[in-house]
Amino acid sequence: MFVILNIFIIFADENKLTLNLNNMEKTFIPEDNSVASIKIREQIIRDFYREWKERNPSQRKFNLSLKEYINIRMVSIIETSEHAAKNYLSTLAVLQLDAILIGAKKKSVKKTKKGNKNQKPFEKMLIMEYELTGIGIVKMTVGVRRRTHEKVQYCITAIDSIEKRHL
Repeated sequence: MFVILNIFIIFADENKLTLNLNNMEKTFIPEDNSVASIKIREQIIRDFYREWKERNPSQRKFNLSLKEYINIRMVSIIETSEHAAKNYLSTLAVLQLDAILIGAKKKSVKKTKKGNKNQKPFEKMLIMEYELTGIGIVKMTVGVRRRTHEKVQYCITAIDSIEKRHL
């Protein structure tokens, strides 16, 4: 007779709480909106992008709606980590990056914001949406670079949630 014991180790540091259960790592994402929790979520998003880039050396995914590649650049990480970290559901949405990059559908086109240095390299912004089970509708903003027309994921945020629909 064999008995398998679930051995787990909890790692805690100032950035996140991690549970290692039988070599399967799980990061706990704080749900409250305290300054400390927002900082933790921001670091989780940045770490996720770093790992994503290691797994995806081309740093892009083909979007079925646009029929073009959407690229991940430094501005993607900066904007998304700063905005998505403010909301628990937005943080969860970012962790579904591949599904959003591939499946989001274009909803509208907007001009760039004057005076915004992160939007300066872009001629316009595409507003795209994707519905994630358990999270709701997620908005992905994609910048279109001047001259090259390269599509760059700019920001991802949850704009609707299942809970809000039932209120």
